[in-house]
Amino acid sequence: MANRDERARKAGQASEEALRLHRFYRGKIQMMPKCPIRDFNDFALWYTPGVAASSRAVHADADAVYEQTNRGNTVAVVSDGTRVLGLGDIGPEAAMPVMEGKALLFKYLGAVDAVPVCLGTRDPDSIVQAVKWLQPSFGGINLEDISQPKCFDVLDRLKAELQIPVWHDDQQGTAMVALAGLLNALKVVDKPLDGVRIALVGVGAANVATYRMLRAHGVPSEAVIACDSDGTLHAGRTDIEQRQAEFRDKWRICTETNLDRVPGGITQALRGADVCIAFSRPGPDVISPEAVQGMAADPIVFACANPVPEIWPWDAQAAGARIVATGRSDFPNQLNNSLGFPGLFRGVLDVRARRITDAMGVAAAHALASVAEEHGLREDAILPFMDDLEVPVRQAVAVGMAAQAEDAARLTLTPEALERGAREAIEDARRATDVLAREKLIRPVPMTGRSL
Repeated sequence: MANRDERARKAGQASEEALRLHRFYRGKIQMMPKCPIRDFNDFALWYTPGVAASSRAVHADADAVYEQTNRGNTVAVVSDGTRVLGLGDIGPEAAMPVMEGKALLFKYLGAVDAVPVCLGTRDPDSIVQAVKWLQPSFGGINLEDISQPKCFDVLDRLKAELQIPVWHDDQQGTAMVALAGLLNALKVVDKPLDGVRIALVGVGAANVATYRMLRAHGVPSEAVIACDSDGTLHAGRTDIEQRQAEFRDKWRICTETNLDRVPGGITQALRGADVCIAFSRPGPDVISPEAVQGMAADPIVFACANPVPEIWPWDAQAAGARIVATGRSDFPNQLNNSLGFPGLFRGVLDVRARRITDAMGVAAAHALASVAEEHGLREDAILPFMDDLEVPVRQAVAVGMAAQAEDAARLTLTPEALERGAREAIEDARRATDVLAREKLIRPVPMTGRSL
């Protein structure tokens, strides 16, 4: 028990250190020039009067904006703060630290310039309109931490109405990384994807999208059982049926899965399951060790709530789980969107894609899984680490080629050109951060006398 408490204490200590360092640096991102300033005469080129020539070129040909500005490498990270990380409805101001963190990962992992845009509205129509107004400034839109069911409607409408790619990372990104992790975990335990029983704990944006991706990969609906805070989903859930117009995807899961109408909660949903994929509320007592004990032999448990997983990994392993993944970087098998969106957007932007399709997300998932497999799969290594350069590079190539195959790209590039461009851009972004730190333009981390 003492060892368990110590591990939990260290996990909580990370939050204390994060709070201290956020206060010290007053955020995580800033804007820096990408052009040289040789002397002040250069401002005649970068600003007036020279900039007028650039504006005239774009006025004559709108697509020239991608050559004359940084729009083609800039993504808006848009949130209303109604479903943040597992913290819930905390508002747009409180969402800013998370959106800044997202922007930091975009830059360091994918060489993508990202701007946090936290909107002071909860109304889906207003969110859609605000993003449409922002469209001329960005090459892509990453929706983030928007509550359901409006997140589904906002994504669908923006995908239909915008001329630039839109991605909801809580849906598509999470499902992409979950699929990659599951494919590799099943290889470790030697079970086929189309022959396992899967329990979904939590039926929010993440697991709704995960269900769709599992179905697309051949998992039969009768092999899935889902569970929300009110119990297992099935066709007898009249509470969902009465709101099916609002919760279309959730009602679909009710009608397609759990045909025997197994009642109960998480324990009953996990009974006999080979896989548990949990994207619900922070734990650590959401999933009990007894529920894991009731699973099939060699069970796989993805406990991905943030900041605390639904069950601590060591408790799941003690209960018999053979493979455990969480969303945290301080535990083995991090199943986190940081393994997906930087590389996906790198590929999307490099071919100037008009949209992001399911096939592009699937291509990114398989690219991610292949990197881990080449490194060697183990029970504690089903996915690569987030700082592995090959992850975003491989994904950028796969996504760029998939976009071209689906006629979603404005540019035609070879795999070699995509690989070379992505690698150089990401290496430059990481090297720039190192130079700023070495030259103390980024202040050294202040010491506290404690270590995590």
